[in-house]
Amino acid sequence: MTGDPPPRPAERFDEVFDRHFAEIHRYAAKRLGPDAAADVAAQTFLEAFRQRRRYDPERANVRTWLYGIATKVIGKHQRTETRALRLRARLGPGRGAEDHAERVESRVSAQGLRPDLAGAIAALPRGQRDVLLLVALADLSHEEVAAALGISYGTVGSRLSRARTRLRKALGGTNPVLTLEEQHG
Repeated sequence: MTGDPPPRPAERFDEVFDRHFAEIHRYAAKRLGPDAAADVAAQTFLEAFRQRRRYDPERANVRTWLYGIATKVIGKHQRTETRALRLRARLGPGRGAEDHAERVESRVSAQGLRPDLAGAIAALPRGQRDVLLLVALADLSHEEVAAALGISYGTVGSRLSRARTRLRKALGGTNPVLTLEEQHG
């Protein structure tokens, strides 16, 4: 990073693409798995390119704007995401992550979710799931999630709270981040 302000999409879309494609692709892979990630990322940038003249920097920064578009594109793939999460719930986490970085990332992605957590996330209403996963997987702030989804800051907080409550209830009060060994010690 050079410290320069991020490029405006209408002026330098090539820079927007270069700067943010990998991050949007990773987010899509965590939500839908690696097979759909390339398509979702490409659709996100195609839609962003089409909307580039309507981008309003007063509303959100470019990164947040792209996450909003990506979340809408993912919403179109919602059936795929829900099926993938339910499949993970039935089959359990993938085996054989090659290195530590992959194992860590897989613990928070659709590929490595504990079966019960994957099922609980799949059962969330779409709005709650989108907020939860933008916070958990994209590391967006509440303000950024609000701007990305076009909802109020308060709605982000309430959806996140409801999602967490539903997850805790679905998981019998356990912390979904902890492994079985950590829970039972």
